[in-house]
Amino acid sequence: MIITTQLNEDRIQEGIEKNRKGNFTLRFTKLDAGKKVYIKLKNHKFKFGANLFMLDEFADDKSKNKIYREKFKEVFNLATLPFYWNANEPEEGKTRYHKDAEPFYRRPPIDLCMEYCEENGIEPRAHGLCYTTFFPNWLSGKSFNEVEPYLRRMCEISSQYADKIPTIEVTNEMLWHDSLWWGNSFEFYYDDDYMERCYKLAEEYFPNNKLAINEGTFVWNGNATNREAYYLYIKDTLARGCKIDVIGLQYHMMHKEEIYYQHTRWFYDTSCLFKILDRYSEFGKPLEITEITIPAYNDKEENEEAQADVIEKLYSLWFSHPSVEKIIYWNLVDGYAFVDPNDTSGGENYYKGGLFRYDMSEKPAFKRLRKLIKEVWTTDEILMVDKNGEVNFRGFYGNYEIVVEDKEGQRTVCISCDENNKVINF
Repeated sequence: MIITTQLNEDRIQEGIEKNRKGNFTLRFTKLDAGKKVYIKLKNHKFKFGANLFMLDEFADDKSKNKIYREKFKEVFNLATLPFYWNANEPEEGKTRYHKDAEPFYRRPPIDLCMEYCEENGIEPRAHGLCYTTFFPNWLSGKSFNEVEPYLRRMCEISSQYADKIPTIEVTNEMLWHDSLWWGNSFEFYYDDDYMERCYKLAEEYFPNNKLAINEGTFVWNGNATNREAYYLYIKDTLARGCKIDVIGLQYHMMHKEEIYYQHTRWFYDTSCLFKILDRYSEFGKPLEITEITIPAYNDKEENEEAQADVIEKLYSLWFSHPSVEKIIYWNLVDGYAFVDPNDTSGGENYYKGGLFRYDMSEKPAFKRLRKLIKEVWTTDEILMVDKNGEVNFRGFYGNYEIVVEDKEGQRTVCISCDENNKVINF
C-alpha cells in the first residue's frame, strides 16, 4: 500500500536513531562500581496524541466511557481539546466550559478534558479557536466590525487555560473552502483581515503559548513547491507580522473505497511525503501531523491489517523527521466520528478509520501503535556502574525512571533526558 524505496527506508531508520535518541551519562557519587542501575523510559518527549472528543460521550452504552478513558492514556501523551465556538458558547454569553455543562455531542466540556489530562499526565492541545465554520448561530449575518469584539472570547479562554495548555491552534482550515457547502452565513469570515485579526488577538491573549496554524489534507497533494497555497498562506501571514510558532498538517485519507487506491498514490509515496515535510521545514517551525484518518472501510481482517500496515509506515516516517514534534490521530472509535450521533455508518463513520471497533475492541492498528510506542521506540535497560561511577546509555528522549540500589536500599528517581540534559548527576 505504501510506495517506498530502500533509500527512504534507510532515511527513516537513520532519522529515528539520530533525531529521537541521544547519548546520556548518569553520574553517581555514592554508588560503587558494579552496582546495577535500572533505566526505563516512562514517557516520550515526542507527543503521540488523538482527539479527546468522546470523553464520557458514550450515552448509548456508558460502559464504553471507562474503556475509552483507560485505552486513551495507555498509549497517548497528548490530547486535542474541542474549542469550537458553537460548542463553547451555543447561546450568547452562556459558555459551557465547566465540567457539568449541558451535553453537546462530541464536544465534552473543556474543564472535564483538562481534569482527565491532569490526572493522567497528558498534555492538552487547543483545537479550532478560529475556523471557517462551527460558529454559533447567534453570530449569523454579522459583519466583521460587529463580530470583532466577540473574538475577545480569547480573553476568557486565556484567563482559564493559557497557563495549562502549551499549544493553541489559532486558525484551522482557512483554505478548505469545501467546508462552506454547509452554508456559511457568517459574513465576517470573508473579511480580508479576519485571519490577521485572529492571530493578533491570539498573540495578545496568549503571549507565552505556542501559536499553531493548521490546514486540511490537500497540503500533501501538491508538488512540494514554494508556490503551494498553504506555503504562500503561511508566508503571507508571517509577512503581516503575525506570530506562528507551529505548523499543522492534517492527514485524512477520506476517499470512497472504490477510488481509494487511485487517490492515495501521492499521499502514500514516501518520497512525496518527505518532500512536503522538507518544504514546510523551511519556515524553521516545528511541524505537527494534526488530524489523521486511515480507513479500513469494514471489519474484514485483511482491511484492518492493511490499515495497521499503513499507520505503522506513516508513523515511522513522521517520527523520523527532525521537524515533526507531534503525531495526532483523529477519531479513535468507529461509529462515533463527525456525524449525527444516531448515524453510525454515515459521514466520517463510512471510512471506519478508528483504532477501535464500535464495540470498543482493539483493532490491529491500535495494537501496532502501542507496540511501536511502548515496545519498539523505548528504552529499558539494566546496566552496571563503571569504575568512574558512571552509567552510559543511548536512549529515546523523554522522562525516565531510574532505580538504583545502594547501602540505604532501593530508591527510584525520575529524570528528564533530552538534547539539553545529557549528563545527570546523582
